[in-house]
Amino acid sequence: MSESSLCLKPISSLLTDQNGDPVNYFIPAYQRGYRWSPLQVRQLLDDIWEWESSIRHQDPDPEQFYCLQPLVVRVKEKSFEVVDGQQRLTTILLILHHLNKRMTEDYRRSLFKITFETRRGFDDFLNEPSEELASTNVDFYHLHEAMQAIGKWFKAKLNHVNDIESALLNRTQVIWFQLGQNDKPIEAFTRLNVGKIPLTDDELIRALFLRAESSGTVEGRAHDQRQQIAHEWDTLEKALQDPPFWGFLSNESERRHNRIGFLFEKLAQSYGLPPEVRDDPFKYFFVFSKRMKDGHTPRQEWLRVKEEFMRLQEWYEDRVLYHIVGFLLSEEVDLNEVRQLSLDCTKTTFNQRLRERVFSLNIGSLPEAGLVVEAEDTIRELVSTRLQDLEYGTTAMNKKIHSILLLFNVATLLQDKSSNIRFQFDCYKEESWNIEHVRSVTSNPMNSHLVRKNWMEGCLRYLKDQNDKDEKCLNLISEMESYLALPPRDALQLDFEPLLTRVLERFGESKTDEVENGIANLALLDERTNKSYQNAPFAVKRTRILSLDQAGIFVPLCTRNVFLKCYSQQVGEAIFWGERDQQGYFDAMVKTLTGFFLGRVEDHS
Repeated sequence: MSESSLCLKPISSLLTDQNGDPVNYFIPAYQRGYRWSPLQVRQLLDDIWEWESSIRHQDPDPEQFYCLQPLVVRVKEKSFEVVDGQQRLTTILLILHHLNKRMTEDYRRSLFKITFETRRGFDDFLNEPSEELASTNVDFYHLHEAMQAIGKWFKAKLNHVNDIESALLNRTQVIWFQLGQNDKPIEAFTRLNVGKIPLTDDELIRALFLRAESSGTVEGRAHDQRQQIAHEWDTLEKALQDPPFWGFLSNESERRHNRIGFLFEKLAQSYGLPPEVRDDPFKYFFVFSKRMKDGHTPRQEWLRVKEEFMRLQEWYEDRVLYHIVGFLLSEEVDLNEVRQLSLDCTKTTFNQRLRERVFSLNIGSLPEAGLVVEAEDTIRELVSTRLQDLEYGTTAMNKKIHSILLLFNVATLLQDKSSNIRFQFDCYKEESWNIEHVRSVTSNPMNSHLVRKNWMEGCLRYLKDQNDKDEKCLNLISEMESYLALPPRDALQLDFEPLLTRVLERFGESKTDEVENGIANLALLDERTNKSYQNAPFAVKRTRILSLDQAGIFVPLCTRNVFLKCYSQQVGEAIFWGERDQQGYFDAMVKTLTGFFLGRVEDHS
C-alpha cells in the first residue's frame, strides 16, 4: 500500500486475521519498554466502564462506540510494525489475557501476539507472571504492576465482567492509522499522537487543544490549562445544545452531538482551507493541526474559539440581531459572511449592513441613497414592485416567495420594540414548509375517491360545528353525509361536480373563480397540515390553523394573522378570503418590510 489510510477498528478485529490466526504486532528497537502505571491502567478501564454505564439505559444505537487514541502501524512482512500506540496495545492485551484466564480453556479467545525486537520472554511472563521475575527486569516490573491492577479492578466489578468484556471487544474502537510507503513517521506522530477520542473532526481538534503547549511547559500548569479547556469545552457544547440557540445558528437540526464542531468548521473556513484537503473528512482538524505546527498555541486557538462563541451569543441575546442574523442564516447565508459584516464597525453600522444584505437578497439592488429615511418612497416602491412580480409556480420563484414570507414574519416581530416575542427558528427548522394558497386552488381536479373524501370530511366538520345552521345548511350536511357513506366505487360513479359546487357556494367560493397566485394569496404552512388540507375552503383551513395555534403548536405569526383576517380593513364574512382581504395583506407586507429596511420600530409601551 503506497498511500496511508485512516479508519476505525473495533478491538475484536485486532485479534485474528481472516484465517483466524492471531495477528502479530512487532515492537521495533527504538520504542521504549512498557511503562504504563497502575493508575493509567485503571483510568482506561474506568473510562470504558463509565462510558458503557452511561449508555446502558439509553435506546441502543449501533453507531455509538468508545474510541481510543490512534494506533499507528506499518505493514512488515507477516506482521504490523507498531509505530505508535504500543502502551495502549499492550494494556489491551493484558486485559484480554486476564479475561481469558477467567474462562475454561475451551472458551478462551485467540488473542493477538506482541513481539519485541530487543526484549525476550514476554509471552512466558504473560502466562506465568511472578514477583521474582518482575524484580529482575524493568519491563516485567511494569507489566506485573499493570496485571495486578487489572486483577484488582475486575475483582471489584465481578457482577459486570461480561458487560465490560462486551464493551471492550465490540463497542471500543481504535483509530487505525496505517502508514504508506512514503509517509514520514515523525510527521504522523505529530498529527495523530493524541488523547482518547471519538473519530470526529471536532474531537480530533479537542485532542490538539488538550496537549501540552511545548515540551518545556511546566506539567502542573499544562494540566491546569487542559482542565480549564476541557471544562470550557463542555460549557460551550452545553450552550449549543439549547434548541433556541442552535436553531438560531444552524440549519442542521439533525446534528445532535458535538455541535461545538460548528465553531471549528466556521473558524477553519475563515482561515482558509487548502485545496488538497477540501474533500478530506478531517479537513478542519488538518487546518488547526497545521496552525499549531506553524506556531499557534492551543491556548491562542482556544481563545479564538471562545471569542467566536461569545460573538454568536451576543447576537443571540440582542433581539434585533437575533432576528436579522437568524433570518440570513436560515436563508443559507454563510456565518462567516455575516461575521465579516460585523468587523471594524459599530453595532449601529453592523445593523445597517445586515439590513442592506437582506435587501439585496430579497428585493434587489440598493437605491442610490441607500436605506435611509430620505429614500423611503423609493424603498417602498421597490418593495411593492418586487412583491407584485412574485408569482407562485416555478421552483426558483417559490423559493423567493418563501424567503419573503419568512422575512415578513421576522419583520413583523421587530415592529414593536416593547415586545419580547421572538421568532422560533428552532421550531421553524424542525418542519418542512410549503407555500399555501390562502384561498384554495379549487380548480385542481379531484379525481380520486380519497382526495374527495378528505376534502368533504374537512368541510363537513366545519359546517357541523356552526351554531347558526339554517335549513339549507342542514340539507347540505345531510347530502354530504350521504355521499361519504357510499362505497368508494359508487361514490366515484356519482357526478361529484354538483355537490362540490353547492359546498363551495356555502363557503362563498366558486370552482370557476380565477386562481390567484400572487403573494397576497400565499402564506407559509407546514407540510403536514398543507397536505391534509390542500384545496380546502378558507374557512376550513382557518379552523384547523387556529386549533393548532391554540394547542401551542408552532404556526408562523403572519400565517395566523392572515387566517384571523388581521390585515383586512373590514373583516366582513369570516369564512371568505376576498380581494379586499388580499389587498390589506399586500399593503401590510409593503409597509412592514419598508419599515424593516429603514430600521423603524414602533413604541407601544
